[in-house]
Amino acid sequence: MERKNRMKAGPLRGLKVIELAGLAPAPFACTILADLGADVIRVDRATPGEDVLGFPYDPLMRGRRTIGVNTKSAEGVELVLRLVEQADVLVEGFRPGVAERMGLGPAEVHARNPRVVYGRMTGWGQDGPLAPSAGHDINYIGLAGALEPVGRAGERPVPPLNLVGDFGGGGLFLAMGVLAALYERTSSGQGQVVDASMVDGAALLTTHLHGLRASGVWPGERGENMLDGGAPFYDTYETADGKYVAVGAIEMRFWAALVSVLDLEAENLPFHLDQNEWPRLREIVAEAIGKYTRDELVARAEGTDACLTPVLSPWEAAEHPHNAERGTFVEVGGVVQPAPGPKFDRTPPATPEPPHEKGADTTEVLAELGLDPGELASLRTEGVIN
Repeated sequence: MERKNRMKAGPLRGLKVIELAGLAPAPFACTILADLGADVIRVDRATPGEDVLGFPYDPLMRGRRTIGVNTKSAEGVELVLRLVEQADVLVEGFRPGVAERMGLGPAEVHARNPRVVYGRMTGWGQDGPLAPSAGHDINYIGLAGALEPVGRAGERPVPPLNLVGDFGGGGLFLAMGVLAALYERTSSGQGQVVDASMVDGAALLTTHLHGLRASGVWPGERGENMLDGGAPFYDTYETADGKYVAVGAIEMRFWAALVSVLDLEAENLPFHLDQNEWPRLREIVAEAIGKYTRDELVARAEGTDACLTPVLSPWEAAEHPHNAERGTFVEVGGVVQPAPGPKFDRTPPATPEPPHEKGADTTEVLAELGLDPGELASLRTEGVIN
């Protein structure tokens, strides 16, 4: 049977990815690949009612097709391996050893297609003492050293949502690894396993902190340093209307611009880089900012280099003029959400398709493999596919 043209817009146009359904980090990696033009086929469970992963209109399900396959059956595993024969990438996010027990580990996949880049997403990694243990974002970033520095002085660390582990140190880290392996394949002709762990990725995100500590620029404890809210020129402040602004006026010229915006007298202020003066300077800045509403301050800072911006909720961010002009957010299936990125001048990605109902593309995808209607009907009767 002639395959349908599934070529999408974007720099990854023509790349084919098989995603074994899992939790947020691995799907986020596949969303990035799908956003940039890859044809991602997600392998969901054959019985959707048993699947508690995701929710309707989940943006992490956008832009890909989905098939329902019982991977606990030999026939189901064989169908996935047949898909692998035509694929460039396979992504899984199970605990170490699970994919092997399914019969879909790297050995089985590379036996069918040695060019496949096999992306593995875990919290602790494929090896090490903690590899088989359960955990979540907060546990991984705690071990990586990425959680301890976040919070106010003298208070407990504050979880930065699940952005650092699941998404930054997880899905984004995996997507980068997959793309690196694909580039290497252009010279070797061979696929390889990409072992991406959230501990490794979150630790990598702290690289700059290690340099600051070694150079003496980060001498204090949590909440006492330049970039962690310890400095009065790099922090958030409450405005007169109970909202917040972010201030990042580190350099001398930016600090001078902020002083002007706040109508402060520079000659009466302590040197802003003198840590001994930070408590007094913070009180002065907080009092000045508290005289204005958030929007009033933003208007005063507009057109300057004061490095003062509004602190927006994720829902407000989509409405900001800057984000609107750049198309930073897009509506998909009636849900406003971040648009694909980054931007490309020659091969821009298209607006993603809304999430498909799980298993909705089973017939189309398997027909592309050459299965005829009779075979599909038999597989449904046997419970191999939905």
